[in-house]
Amino acid sequence: MTTLTMETPTGVTPQDERRLLIVDDDERFCSRLARAMEQRGFAVEQANSVADALAAARRDPPEFAVVDLRLQDGSGLEVVQALREADENTRIVILTGYGNIATAVAAVKVGATDYLPKPADADQIAAALTADGDLPPPPEHPMSADRVRWEHIQRVYEQCERNVSETARRLRMHRRTLQRILAKYAPRD
Repeated sequence: MTTLTMETPTGVTPQDERRLLIVDDDERFCSRLARAMEQRGFAVEQANSVADALAAARRDPPEFAVVDLRLQDGSGLEVVQALREADENTRIVILTGYGNIATAVAAVKVGATDYLPKPADADQIAAALTADGDLPPPPEHPMSADRVRWEHIQRVYEQCERNVSETARRLRMHRRTLQRILAKYAPRD
């Protein structure tokens, strides 16, 4: 008697699949990423809100998770905490379009394994999820000094609840100068 095993396009058998929870409120992005991760051997479950993700974490904690930092009904950090409480071995990658140093530190403090700014492709995400603990290589194109300054100003601005006067006071900067900086787009790296 022979046993047949189904193979995915990448040559991974179903019993080798690794369970992955993707949490993102952008449903199209979530679906595209799910398809790409399935091609890389992951069994994917999707959640489009904090509530759905918390339910999934309680029901059956995944081995891996990709969580967007800002969701419409809350913070992805809540999901990270719940996943960490459900299974401390879950490897969690935070994705965000609002990347800055403060949020990266907060994500790691609550239990994220890695932190990637959007747009991140499926290969980067898979590498971050399956990294064996070694430090990643240094970036080919690190942030410029102007970008680091802009990120710091944005972090303080968010911490001051988007209050320009309070942010200017804390940064010891003239309010009008700060307003001009905030009105500009982020500098390119």
